[in-house]
Amino acid sequence: MVRAVPIIDELELSRFGLEYLENEAGYVAAFHDRSAPWVFFHEIDRTLDELASTYPDQVDGYRRYLADALPVSKLILEIARTQPSTGRILAGVAGRKGAGAARLLEWSRQSAFDVMSRYFTAWQLMMPAFSTGPTVWGVPPQTPGTGLAAALYATRHLVKSGRPRGGSGALGDALRSCIEAAGGRVQCDARVERILVRDGVAVGVRLTDGQQLTAPTVVAACDPQRVFVDWIDDPPPGAAKLVEQWRRRPVHDGYESKIVAVLDHLPTPLFASSVADRHPGLDLLGPTTVVSPSPDQLVEAHRLRAEGLVAAHPTFLLNMPSVLDPTMAPNGGHVLSLEVLFTPYAIPGGWPASSEPRRWLELWAELMGPGVLESVTQWRAMTPDIYEAEFSMYRGHTPAFAASPLVTLVGKQPELTRYRTPLPGLYLCGAGTYPGAGIFGASGRNAAAAVTHDLHSSVGRRTAPIRRGIIARAGR
Repeated sequence: MVRAVPIIDELELSRFGLEYLENEAGYVAAFHDRSAPWVFFHEIDRTLDELASTYPDQVDGYRRYLADALPVSKLILEIARTQPSTGRILAGVAGRKGAGAARLLEWSRQSAFDVMSRYFTAWQLMMPAFSTGPTVWGVPPQTPGTGLAAALYATRHLVKSGRPRGGSGALGDALRSCIEAAGGRVQCDARVERILVRDGVAVGVRLTDGQQLTAPTVVAACDPQRVFVDWIDDPPPGAAKLVEQWRRRPVHDGYESKIVAVLDHLPTPLFASSVADRHPGLDLLGPTTVVSPSPDQLVEAHRLRAEGLVAAHPTFLLNMPSVLDPTMAPNGGHVLSLEVLFTPYAIPGGWPASSEPRRWLELWAELMGPGVLESVTQWRAMTPDIYEAEFSMYRGHTPAFAASPLVTLVGKQPELTRYRTPLPGLYLCGAGTYPGAGIFGASGRNAAAAVTHDLHSSVGRRTAPIRRGIIARAGR
């Protein structure tokens, strides 16, 4: 999604080594119960042709879906590229003559299941959208307010998937080089302990090693709850109410784990033969493979997670990035990245003693065929407790902005939708603010616009120009 906003061009990140590689296929939809897999392509016609071969009775539904969903996706992207305000959002809607606006608001109140079931009767067409939408968000697809997940297929037709050469960290490396070239300084491996507040104004941060970094502007790209609950000790009267509200909010647990492995040779997925008949020579290991459970298995997975247990067939997001990008291949081998959903933060006996991660690797091997486990030379599991310890994700949870477009339209929760807080000098961005969605960049770009605006006007913030600032970031 970072390619859906113009920051790569605006910051000239290609000058700093950022290059995106693209697979021919967008992703592969596979299933634990060995239902017929299907391939999603960026090109609409290729996807329709693929469905005509695999799920022919769903083609008409997909056409109807695109007619309704494409205007919604275009409007979502237009709004996300614009610093949110009531006037700007309404102007964006007016500029598209209202195309998609009514449906966007309608879908945002409904569940993903209700929306998708209007167009598809085969669960194999709905489940991949649920797996990359509500399941990634940690909720069942029947949950009201998840309906915009239905726009995911359409959005993927508008924004082509790509991966940075050298791995996802190449994006962060390019951003760091850009900041340093502009005279900024980046300090890593330094955890923030407190936001420094003096005379009711945020003036910097204190690190866990006691070091203090001062600046007239602080931008926190971390979990907003941790910012307000853990980092602000003595809020001024204007911010005290908001801090207390965040203290009372429920704390969410993480539910995702990941296996990273090194293989000495490439596996051949069991579903490869059926796809190869339709697409000879198509690379099936380079793009993401979304391995979804059946609807009944999905219900069971949510029930078990609430009990601290892992489903027999969790959702998998499978990648082998070294296939597309040989620079990532270690000593001629290949890298496996296996994301596993429905993994509770706390399980009986604790994660260090659990045999679950090994079972996930074995489940992956069952999808690849006999003997593939012998190709694994090294592997490591990152469970929610490790995400907490190593990535500063409290209880292993990755926050994401989950409010409706209407909340953004009217500016409710301005600390999340307008990036400004009642603590002067403190701004928020990151996945916990609008529009969220992981590695997107839109919230950071919007927050930068808010800060820049405030640099050139008093707006009750400052009377002197702000010339430098601090961005505190944790997690991913």
